[in-house]
Amino acid sequence: MAIVYQAELRPSKMELLAAWLPAQAWFAGDASGLVRLGSFRFDDPAGEVGIETILVDAGSAAYQVPLSYRGAPLAGAEDFLVGTMEHSVLGSRWVYDATADPVYVGELVAALLTGKPQAVEFREVDGTVETLPATAQLASTGSAAAVPALAPERPTTADAVTTVGAGVLSVRIARELELSGVVLGEPGLTVTWFGQETPVQLATLG
Repeated sequence: MAIVYQAELRPSKMELLAAWLPAQAWFAGDASGLVRLGSFRFDDPAGEVGIETILVDAGSAAYQVPLSYRGAPLAGAEDFLVGTMEHSVLGSRWVYDATADPVYVGELVAALLTGKPQAVEFREVDGTVETLPATAQLASTGSAAAVPALAPERPTTADAVTTVGAGVLSVRIARELELSGVVLGEPGLTVTWFGQETPVQLATLG
């Protein structure tokens, strides 16, 4: 379960992405006119880290941008800081490229291997909790019973695919999305959103 606060963000998430994306070697789109296609969240079992993947259209291509939101800096992840923002409810938030965040990697592997579902999002409005409609829908081909012990390493990126070594596993995360439905590998995690009925692969295990 993910609680989405009715809050003001300064700067907004899309403003952060518009400033950060052009500096990424894997990004070849136009960040001046980003369009948000959809998003989904994973739950942090400890309830401390926000984990959200935003899908964006950048003119000539679509990208997935996994983000993690923390209440304090993540040690050793300085090179992966997207930026900081002020959240009117939670205060200062440090926003990271989540491929460098071990909490995200653990939840991504759980989705890939075991089919753990995306978080259901809720919002409290005037004392009433309402379920928010999903703007992107995940599907996994994984059927394992459990996730092995992970020790995520520093991510590396080549050809718009980020690879994260994690114990006995290697996770491959597509940055630029192949909308035709090309399969990167199995097990795989795919997503659909409004207007994109063909499942798009987000990640696989190498």
